[in-house]
Amino acid sequence: MKNNKKSIFSSLRSFLALWGSQSVSSMGTAMTEYALIVWSYGQRGSASSVTLLTLSSFLPTILFRFLAGAIADRWDKKRIMLLADFVAACGTVVIFALHSASMLQIWHLYVINFLLSLMNSFQVPAAYVATSLLVPKEHYTRTGGLQSISGAIVSILSPALGGLVLARGGLAAVLVIDLCTFAVALLTLVFLPIPKPPAAPEKVNESFWQNCLSGIKYLRQHRHLMKLTMFIAAVNLLAKLGPDGLMPAFILSRTNGSETTLGLVQAFVAIGIMAGGMILALSKAETSSIRAVFLACVCIFLTGMGLSLSRSAVGWCLFAFLQYLCAAVMNIHWGTIMRTEVPLALQGRVFSARDTLQNITIPAGLYLGGVLADAIFEPLMNETTAIGRALLPLLGGAGGAGIAFQFLLVSGIGFVLSLVCLSNPGFQPTRDASKDGASPEE
Repeated sequence: MKNNKKSIFSSLRSFLALWGSQSVSSMGTAMTEYALIVWSYGQRGSASSVTLLTLSSFLPTILFRFLAGAIADRWDKKRIMLLADFVAACGTVVIFALHSASMLQIWHLYVINFLLSLMNSFQVPAAYVATSLLVPKEHYTRTGGLQSISGAIVSILSPALGGLVLARGGLAAVLVIDLCTFAVALLTLVFLPIPKPPAAPEKVNESFWQNCLSGIKYLRQHRHLMKLTMFIAAVNLLAKLGPDGLMPAFILSRTNGSETTLGLVQAFVAIGIMAGGMILALSKAETSSIRAVFLACVCIFLTGMGLSLSRSAVGWCLFAFLQYLCAAVMNIHWGTIMRTEVPLALQGRVFSARDTLQNITIPAGLYLGGVLADAIFEPLMNETTAIGRALLPLLGGAGGAGIAFQFLLVSGIGFVLSLVCLSNPGFQPTRDASKDGASPEE
């Protein structure tokens, strides 16, 4: 057993160095993001100033991901990650300089956030491929679990640490810590050897734009991957229409604005993600199956229905924990399938294409979720309506009954969709598509 653990550690040593340094850097970045949200709200006192910060960070991911994936496949992964981290550090330096000179304005943050998110669009596919290059195939699921754990820890600790440092040392102290974490990531990358992937099968006369779109082409030619991507896009839409998008509104309306209860539920969300990552990090599974993705989604929507029917903090915490544990398991299995089936030379652009397609429904879900809750479901769950009188005994008559009904309906649709797809053989790979090292026909 000791030799086995030593063997696993030896084979993952380079990955662990990259993962550890990037996790430290992510913590510093998350602390800064939290501090800037607090600072922005303090300047304007408006929710729009905060949502615009989020929007300026989200847009480049949608607009430039195809381009970034193709470049990540063509260029040196280590150089892309170094450049992205260096530009991000420069952005923090600019914010620090403007704040120190009492010149920092909110519009500065919008511009800097957009530029940093643009660089992140290039770093994410490069880091994805770098992980595939550093990790043996039999450890893809295990390392996916480790990445899920670190993401959950950052989510749990960054608001607390960011708030503590902000209260004690101000925004400048948070920015200095962020710069120190960038230094850790940069120095680790400088000295970490990352193997080069095999050359991509490019057509001689293919334009760069065609090369950018080859990720979409690959998914279309490997239909089970495209179908699964579109299924996850539907899951993302339903999740944003339901608990993933409206959890704060649901808890606050059910508890007369109790921020303590909301914080507790959100803590269990992060703990659930960490638990899901820990389960797979400690598992002996060497492969993932599409069936595991669908089963996890069945459980996600089943727990969503449980969440909608619960009326206490204990129930909300329990079902939030279970739901996000299942979400973590689903995401890790989906990532492992992509790493296993897509050739290394094409992973950057295929990953970027998949990511763009499956996340493009998120803005619509976030917008429609709020509109449907305010304009339709909350007014519908009134004692004066027939539906309200029929469902209030089941969902409770307190505030938020309409959102609870929306959760129940959306989760029911997702549950049925997941079961139908689970039994559909069209989601399984064909013999040609499952060949190792397959590349898109040109």
